[in-house]
Amino acid sequence: MRNSTVFDCTLIEMDKHHSDDKGNITVVENSKTIPFQVKRTYYLYDVPGGGSRGSHAHKELQQLIVAASGCFDVTLDDGNVKRTFTLNRPYQGLLIVPGIWRDLNNFSSGSVCLVLASERYDEADYIRDYDEYMIYKENE
Repeated sequence: MRNSTVFDCTLIEMDKHHSDDKGNITVVENSKTIPFQVKRTYYLYDVPGGGSRGSHAHKELQQLIVAASGCFDVTLDDGNVKRTFTLNRPYQGLLIVPGIWRDLNNFSSGSVCLVLASERYDEADYIRDYDEYMIYKENE
């Protein structure tokens, strides 16, 4: 276990390649753009405007969260400090390290949240109760 803080999480600016007549493309590469191998990809959509998701932490999993469309806020909490990031550019991603509580909220209508994860789904990796999370952080 490592004693992670919200300051270990950061926005990553990914390359944006532009063509006037064809639009833009952004590429994400394992261990190059992001510091882990992507083992799972999923996206959230049709979240009601102003809606919320998340409200959990992971023990081992790292994530890169991207607003592929629209915008939403990600509030990170390490048990001592909270930081809120507004994601609204598809060429920026928020890297979240293990051991950080996250809440996603204020979804704009029609937004799409893309998540690249370092591990496959494992329910045992989740901490879904905030009081349990605080105990986990105290023992970290």
